[in-house]
Amino acid sequence: MKHDSPCLTLADVAEHLGATLTGNGERRVRGVATLKDAGPDQVAFMSNRAYLRDLAGTRAAAVLLHPQYVAECPVDSLALDNPYLGYADLSLLLAPQLANNALGIHSSAVVAEDVLLGEDVCIGANAVVERGAELGDGVVIGPGCVVGADCKVGAGSRLHANATLYHGVIVGERAILHSGCVIGGDGFGFAHDGARWHKIAQLGGVVLGDDVEVGSCSSIDRGALDDTVIGNDVKIDSQVQIAHNVQIGDHSALAGCVGIAGSTKVGRHCMLGGGVGLSGHLTIADGVQVTGMSLVTNSILEPGVYSSGTGAMNNAQWRRNAVRFKQLDDMARRLKRLEKEVHNT
Repeated sequence: MKHDSPCLTLADVAEHLGATLTGNGERRVRGVATLKDAGPDQVAFMSNRAYLRDLAGTRAAAVLLHPQYVAECPVDSLALDNPYLGYADLSLLLAPQLANNALGIHSSAVVAEDVLLGEDVCIGANAVVERGAELGDGVVIGPGCVVGADCKVGAGSRLHANATLYHGVIVGERAILHSGCVIGGDGFGFAHDGARWHKIAQLGGVVLGDDVEVGSCSSIDRGALDDTVIGNDVKIDSQVQIAHNVQIGDHSALAGCVGIAGSTKVGRHCMLGGGVGLSGHLTIADGVQVTGMSLVTNSILEPGVYSSGTGAMNNAQWRRNAVRFKQLDDMARRLKRLEKEVHNT
């Protein structure tokens, strides 16, 4: 597949971003880079004043920055109130694009006869698209992917190599599913008779909204009866486990190695840091942020920032604290007894 890198003038960039340009609008750029590494055909950005020291020596063609720093910029500037957001938009604008010759179905792909294909669909080598599936306009199915029976993939979505959709999965528009992710595998449902486990059929599905991104090697299990539902614009990092019947509200973000147990509901605009664990059957309110490696065992019904656990410390200190932790219950009883004695004197 051939990749073409766009070449834009700074005037084009300013118009696209809604930025105020100071400098030569005819100057052409081909990429983005850091203040330290940017060359004369790249745009750099500064979203934190801690990098002011790097601004003076930058060789970038232009710098995305806040209007308050324009006077300190030694090269052309693109002023925005939110330069990091501008960088995000520009990174997509200047990303290498697939050439038109990437379209079509590879000769080694296996596509069922009744699959509905939109316009400009690309299906890579050794991919499998099973019966009853529907692929919208501009969908890209990478090499080795499996799209199960009766799946629906919305327009503009992309499955990178070896992503897997089990049967009946619904993917919205403009979704990005990275390599190795598995959507719609069986939820972890078993009944125990006192001696052995008996599997419970998982009869629900998975629904991903529009603009969802799922990182590599993440798993989203299908529901036991109802669907597992991921809202619009949800961003899921790599190696995340989402169990059956979980619901995640629009615009939430989950960092790497998050684990969510079954039937938990996460609200809109939530952020879960790396390694966060949520127990099953919980409700997490809108606007909740849980910091990395926290364990949540009770519902959180008010927005805010929540944490659990302790940060790393010297092992000797940690061992002393661990001993004291075991003594807390006894200490609490003794304190309560002392308070009662003082009150009665």
